[in-house]
Amino acid sequence: MPQNPPRRHRAASLTLHIGHAELVVRQRYEAASVANDALIAAWFLIGSIMFFSPAWTHTGTWCFVLGSVELMIRPAIRLTRQLHLQRLRGSGDDSGALTASDQDY
Repeated sequence: MPQNPPRRHRAASLTLHIGHAELVVRQRYEAASVANDALIAAWFLIGSIMFFSPAWTHTGTWCFVLGSVELMIRPAIRLTRQLHLQRLRGSGDDSGALTASDQDY
């Protein structure tokens, strides 16, 4: 009984075309997202430390409110980024599917 030779599968190569403008936009929104995350952490850390002293509880509460506002800003950054990138790509792209490079930070 003849043996069949093993089939060799050739991996398809992946080619990504990223324009300079899109790369710059992605970097700017990523920087804004990182800065926003750092501010969220700072507000909540400072508010938590202030809660150790009854004299600072009121001010600490305002730090928590500011941190919560920063949490609301995060989705706005993500939505603005998506809309900006969609404008850059043009209205001819009707796929609507996210690619691996479209992951949110």
